[in-house]
Amino acid sequence: MKSFSYNRLDKENAAVLLVDHQTGLTNLVHDFSPDDFKNNVLALADCAKYFKLPTILTTSFESGPNGPLVPELKELFPDAPYIARPGNINAWDNEDFVAAVKATGKKQLIVAGIVTEVCVAFPTLSALEEGYEVFVVTDASGTFNQVTREAAWHRMAAAGAQLMTWFGTACELHRDWRNDIEGLGTLFSNHLPNYRCLINSHLAHSR
Repeated sequence: MKSFSYNRLDKENAAVLLVDHQTGLTNLVHDFSPDDFKNNVLALADCAKYFKLPTILTTSFESGPNGPLVPELKELFPDAPYIARPGNINAWDNEDFVAAVKATGKKQLIVAGIVTEVCVAFPTLSALEEGYEVFVVTDASGTFNQVTREAAWHRMAAAGAQLMTWFGTACELHRDWRNDIEGLGTLFSNHLPNYRCLINSHLAHSR
């Protein structure tokens, strides 16, 4: 039996891949409510900005029913590599996408997208095969229902992907609250109403 090795996310060695968060495809997401899913995706995007992680945006077949990238992501990352794939279902089959990933020089890939069992799973499995560490942000990835989601999670985990949430991802990247309380606390407060109450209480008592 292979011994376990806890390889933590490292903000100096991680890149974020946002795969096929497209306006048409969002209609297929039914394992989260529309509001919760949008919040989770934007929370992950804000984490990428906060930790200054190289971020790659990609879409598939925009001219078809999948539609364009959701505008909020394009606004958040105006200068990020943006790979509009003409038809490749697996983003890793697109040479420009793979070149953009390799150009980051990072070996840890934080991946999220729509739909989980295809747009997330396929490039995740491909990247694992090429020796990358892959961390799938489960709550910023959506699909038809819980059955398809569980099947995708099991397949990726069995191949070696680590399944995380955007909150867990942020905390593992941050490592120590003493690095910055206000900045990360604000990010959490913007996306978690309960956390806003916690931070407001903390600030009130620290004054």
